[in-house]
Amino acid sequence: MTRDLQLLLRAIRTMDRRPLILMAAGIAGCVALRTADPDGRSAESGRRWLAGDHHIHSRYSVGWSDSTSPPTPIIAGDARYPIPTNAEMARKYGLAWMVSTDHGGPNHSKLNRDVAYPELLQSRRLVPEVIQFYGMELDTPAADHSSLIIPHTADERDRLHDVESRFAKRDRFPRDPAWDTEPHMLEALRYMSTWSLPPVLIANHPARSAMGLGAYGLDTPGEFRNWNDAAPRVAVGMEGAPGHQANAINRDSTIDSTAARGGYSRHATMGGFDQMTARLGGLWDALLGEGRRWWITSTSDSHINWREGGSDFWPGEYSKTYVYARRTHDDILQSLREGRVFATTGDLVSEVHVVADRGGSGSTDIGGTLVVPAGAEVRVTISVRDPGGTNHRGETPEVARVDLIGGDVTGPSTDRDRDVNSTTRVLRRFTSTDWTRDGEMLTMTHDVRVERAMYLRVRGTNTAELEPQPDPRGENPWRDLWFYSNPIFIELR
Repeated sequence: MTRDLQLLLRAIRTMDRRPLILMAAGIAGCVALRTADPDGRSAESGRRWLAGDHHIHSRYSVGWSDSTSPPTPIIAGDARYPIPTNAEMARKYGLAWMVSTDHGGPNHSKLNRDVAYPELLQSRRLVPEVIQFYGMELDTPAADHSSLIIPHTADERDRLHDVESRFAKRDRFPRDPAWDTEPHMLEALRYMSTWSLPPVLIANHPARSAMGLGAYGLDTPGEFRNWNDAAPRVAVGMEGAPGHQANAINRDSTIDSTAARGGYSRHATMGGFDQMTARLGGLWDALLGEGRRWWITSTSDSHINWREGGSDFWPGEYSKTYVYARRTHDDILQSLREGRVFATTGDLVSEVHVVADRGGSGSTDIGGTLVVPAGAEVRVTISVRDPGGTNHRGETPEVARVDLIGGDVTGPSTDRDRDVNSTTRVLRRFTSTDWTRDGEMLTMTHDVRVERAMYLRVRGTNTAELEPQPDPRGENPWRDLWFYSNPIFIELR
């Protein structure tokens, strides 16, 4: 460890609240905001929808000085804020949980272990209202980045150091090309799947490097299938909506007409969501059509807030991933693993309930499986909370339409790169004339005759677009809001 890092670690251990500086100046220290329980309760009696964010960078997503060998980390060289600052802002913007996910570089595993982790412990003490996970944005071998969420255990620091130091493709110095291969990634996944309580891995901004629709870049359909086959309890999904959604918003709130949402400069997002999720009958539907439990989320990817010249919203300011869970580390992680999740932008909705019910013969909800005989009638009841208050733009968006989407489950594809499911269709489009309103809750139903194994999922929007269109440069993200539920599977007896 360098002398600078030793000094930084000593400062953290003594709980120095002043700004900590290493080859960077003017970094803001921990903020002190009023605290409040983000979901309005002091104790949990059972599962409920808890908003969170699994992709948040702190000042330990560093820059690097190549004047030394190995390169010296520059604290706040990429992302800016202390971990407690991120936690305070997550609390302010209504999150109940978050994951600190710094990305790496040469020997970053040591920085994470010796410097970032003590600050996470400090953050947990300073902001106990937000459940905080230890994790990282893994420099994924042979792919882009992934959120790695470590279970909250006594040895969490050593667990993450073990994975990052052995498998992150940029951690080794000098670099080894063998670390940037798919076999190395599959080895990592198989290793993590042996843990008694394994972590969760979610692919971040999966099509940001795509050159066109279906012209994928660093992340490919075949890789996702291989990951999920190797470790189905670890590799469980992808970001449906990437971060950097404030990319087109200037400091003064004006719009930059040349900027692309999410930094997707090659092929645009669609309603703020990645093409792998948003394209009806596309890759997500192809994976679901194989029966894969492959879930989607929405994150901030926060580095620097737009008010300070960055391209990001604060955690919870725009995007939220809701998990249906008890207010504990273990149950939140398990809900992410089992798909009790929906994603939304702009606080368009704050609850989504989808129930598939076969009368007295059983029912299930988001992330679950219902087994019925062929020809059974299943009633699907969708209830969403369209909150009456203003969002963090000071506006009150309204749900204009809710779509129930279904597709057949036909089993594994022989084409590992297949990214279409021709059976996917919109089963019903609901508007205000089709649902009943009880306060903020909108409820609608549709009956489905099940002739073959299938999945059901729900999306909604405040727009008039029947399908999400590619987002033009300079689009105001607050005008184009969507939510997506994860699926229910229906299997035949």
